Amino acid sequence: MQTGQKTSRVLIFSQRNLTSIQPFLCPHVEFEDVIAQVDDVDMLAPRFNPNTRRQRIAKQLAYHTPLRLNPGIESTSIGAKYDLFLAICGNPTDLLRVHAAGDWRSKCRMAVCLIDEMWARQINHYKNYIRMLAEFDLVVLYYSMSIEPLNQHIGNKGLFMPPGVDTLRFCPWPDPPQRAIDVYSIGRRSAVTHHALLGMAKEEDIFYVHDSTSADRVLVPTEHRVLFANLLKRSRYFIVNPGLIDQPAARGNQIEIGNRYFEGAAAGAIMIGVRPNNDVFEKVFNWPEPMIDLPWDSSAVADVIRECDRDSERQETIRRRNVEQALLQHDWLYRWETVLNALGMDLLPKAQARKQRLHSLAEMVRKGVSSYSAPYIVGAK
Repeated sequence: MQTGQKTSRVLIFSQRNLTSIQPFLCPHVEFEDVIAQVDDVDMLAPRFNPNTRRQRIAKQLAYHTPLRLNPGIESTSIGAKYDLFLAICGNPTDLLRVHAAGDWRSKCRMAVCLIDEMWARQINHYKNYIRMLAEFDLVVLYYSMSIEPLNQHIGNKGLFMPPGVDTLRFCPWPDPPQRAIDVYSIGRRSAVTHHALLGMAKEEDIFYVHDSTSADRVLVPTEHRVLFANLLKRSRYFIVNPGLIDQPAARGNQIEIGNRYFEGAAAGAIMIGVRPNNDVFEKVFNWPEPMIDLPWDSSAVADVIRECDRDSERQETIRRRNVEQALLQHDWLYRWETVLNALGMDLLPKAQARKQRLHSLAEMVRKGVSSYSAPYIVGAK
């Protein structure tokens, strides 16, 4: 496998060619795709089976010793020089794969590692993996409360950056479809709230879409994201909760904003759930009523929905404002700009073109052009 056949300034280590891709990796691929659209990029995306005995042994050895064995990654000859290397990791154990991927450090002037999930109370557990971060100039985390404890190990190289979303993919405009799904819930959920929604589906004939299987593999990441976006654009309400809300043993008292908040806002589905009680939520979602609060394990979800359904103007305002602000603040383009700014680099002209498109679409949403806003009342079918 070779890279560097064209002139590019960015080299991205991508896990898109894993033989088994879990759903949480799909936003990573989406981010990489947007970067490739707005910058000059080569992909370093080796084939890799994450379920082999070799991978398991290498991972366990790295937990307990400083040994860095290749978990089975295809070695890559990198022929070109790059300004920037980017590796997006699901958690710190993915650094073994990055380390084994080739001589990227000697070929890239700067290097950035983005880690999706790293809980503060687990940092000491990952101590040998964290030593691998010495190769990077900047370490970006989605978890705001993990930055300070991580910086105690790596210096002040840690930067908080919230997740993002391809808002052009998730935006319902310019021709918003009818929202035929009443309530949409995916991933981690409260059994109490789920039971209440099943009751609504039975007694009030609402269309409640939820997981009925435990999926651990995605066939094609981009197709998965397109399908998810299309379902979400057709949903009236979307259940959201902070990461690992039901696993305090893993997260401790840490509360973090998951991807679902950004996806729900971008699609204009009214979000119902637990508002993340941390220092950054109000800064990231810095506009009125981005979501409707519902405590964890609450059975009152039907009352919340009925109350909102009585006010069609409120519904439309929430939807339109969320979509507009997602376009203006939470597209992956802005996350890429954050990374570049931290390194003293500028966006390319084609990135500016995407930004202009985002702003134009946001203006269309703000004005309500082509907006589908027919009121709907639960139980009126």
